[in-house]
Amino acid sequence: MQTPVQIDFQGMEAKADIRGTIAKHLSLLEERYGRVTAGRVVLKAPGGHHRTGGLFEINIRLSLPEGREVNVGRTASEDERQSDLSFAINDAFKRARRQLEDHSHRLQGKVKTHEAPPIATVKQLDASGEFGFIEASDGHEIYFHRNSVLNGGFDDLKVGARVTFAETMGDKGPQATTVKPMGKHALKV
Repeated sequence: MQTPVQIDFQGMEAKADIRGTIAKHLSLLEERYGRVTAGRVVLKAPGGHHRTGGLFEINIRLSLPEGREVNVGRTASEDERQSDLSFAINDAFKRARRQLEDHSHRLQGKVKTHEAPPIATVKQLDASGEFGFIEASDGHEIYFHRNSVLNGGFDDLKVGARVTFAETMGDKGPQATTVKPMGKHALKV
């Protein structure tokens, strides 16, 4: 740590063992995630307010190189475990650790990206209202049943409507297991 951590006690006595616990948490974070250039931890004693009960509030703000920051603020006021100071401190540092993990994963390119579902165009709807066919972007036709259309939207489908879908191989060829209309703002082809 380039600048010593600031530990503020609000409405409570400053204790050496609490300072030691916080220093231990900070050194573990630095050991695992690299240099922390500055930090501030605010421990706020329960105020006796009706809404928060007797819950401690722990706020952590850490500055990292390249202007990055980690901020851990308030927790849900319904969590009664926050009335135990050691739990509140551990929970706040656990949330700080999670933010640093997320940041580390982003830097390393380990963030999961979900592939967008394929898009198709409704080509044919059966007159009986039980099934239809969509055409995928590569030109192949895919069968779908009315039960495959999400939210019971089969009756709202029109030929030419754009949909997303999940495809599987059925007994008689490709079949869409899920069809989701893209809505009125989707571009038509």
